[in-house]
Amino acid sequence: MTSKRIWIGLLAGILLSHILHAQSVDKIDAGLKSQIDRIAEGVLKQRGVPSASVAVVKGGKLVYTHAYGLAHIDPNTPATPDMRYSIGSVSKQFTAAAILLLQEQGKLKLDDAVGKYVPSLTRGNEVTVRQILSHTSGYQDYWPEDYLMTPMMKPETAQQILDTWAKKPLDFDPGTKWQYSNTNYVIAGLIVEKVSGQRLMEFLGRHIFHPLGMKSVWDSDEAKLTSTDATPYIRHALGPLRLAPKEGRGWMFAAGELAMTAHDLALWDESLIAQSLLKPESYKQMFTEVKLKDGSGTQYGLGVDVKMRDGHRSIEHGGEVTGFVSDNEVLVDDGVAVVVLTNHMAGGAETIAQLTAATVAGTGVQSDAEKQTLAIYRGLQQGKIDRSLLAPNLNDYFSEQTVADFKDSLGPLGESLTFRKQGEQLRGGMTFRSFQLVYPDRRLYLSTYTYPDGKLEQFLVDPAN
Repeated sequence: MTSKRIWIGLLAGILLSHILHAQSVDKIDAGLKSQIDRIAEGVLKQRGVPSASVAVVKGGKLVYTHAYGLAHIDPNTPATPDMRYSIGSVSKQFTAAAILLLQEQGKLKLDDAVGKYVPSLTRGNEVTVRQILSHTSGYQDYWPEDYLMTPMMKPETAQQILDTWAKKPLDFDPGTKWQYSNTNYVIAGLIVEKVSGQRLMEFLGRHIFHPLGMKSVWDSDEAKLTSTDATPYIRHALGPLRLAPKEGRGWMFAAGELAMTAHDLALWDESLIAQSLLKPESYKQMFTEVKLKDGSGTQYGLGVDVKMRDGHRSIEHGGEVTGFVSDNEVLVDDGVAVVVLTNHMAGGAETIAQLTAATVAGTGVQSDAEKQTLAIYRGLQQGKIDRSLLAPNLNDYFSEQTVADFKDSLGPLGESLTFRKQGEQLRGGMTFRSFQLVYPDRRLYLSTYTYPDGKLEQFLVDPAN
């Protein structure tokens, strides 16, 4: 190797080391970190998922990244935050953002007919760009299955996908129903390319990835991830983990083509919270639930699910491609976001993301009622109850047999992943409170009634619906 090549190689190594080192972030207190770690590790164990890479945004800033489990099982290789995972349909929000950027540039409008840009589609003069981004177009989904079919292992072009699925009769009249369809985003990707004069990845790189410093982004539609990234796995029924097959080139275009680190997807979430990349009106349109023609809601905006979770507005989306499952939860009003990327199709990403987001958004000092309730619950797990806290009826309820049943059934569960108060109201001269305890494999509902003097009239635990 010449000295010039040695220097170039060393420089590349230094740059790569700097980039990868930057993927590790730890700016949270030990208590919150412990809660997040317990959630991720518990869900992975319960679901049998090899690994997860997690990134947490709090106060609008990325504060924690961590990877759990094994990125490769032969040989056993621990997952690290610098490893990339395919994010599947989380990619759709980037395609939607590209459309919104083109609208900001005056090059198209959301209410334009798709036939203006992509000819010969079924009822292309009626279906709008907004409808393809919101899954209200009626175009049939080309991949509703949760496994990789043999034909999809061969290369395909975007136009061939549309020739097969977007020239069929619509599944419903435009705007009358909501139905998830990857076909919509193939159309959207072609619109971006035609209007911008650039390939979709080039446009996204110039206008989104580069400005946000998302250096790890990989087009997994063009080529599979490298040996230094996470390996995708599948499982047949309850069998052992198997290497996942790879989709043929072209199938994921604009609908699920992206791979990246959890760290870099969290940088995108920072921009969603700060509304720093698009104009305010564009974010408003992306985050607003699209309504059907009859006025009913869809719980979907443009490339994102729009939901309320425990009173918090959540802009979210999951993703799945063969061997990878992801989830991206953004509580935009709370400045909280959680990215979870996994390398197995058994799920678990959504559970980790939602529990972690709720934990981060709800962090802080527990109320006296929460502290007391959790202390009583933990005592009952050990077969103990402080009877000075109980009103006469509840004291009678907690017979020796009842206390033993609580201990025998709840004790083996150990510490819950999360414990949160859900509601509170007055009834019968008492305060009623409801709580939820979350374990990796179950959720429990706990309810109490408390008199004004503080004595408890009820303390019940049941499986959550």
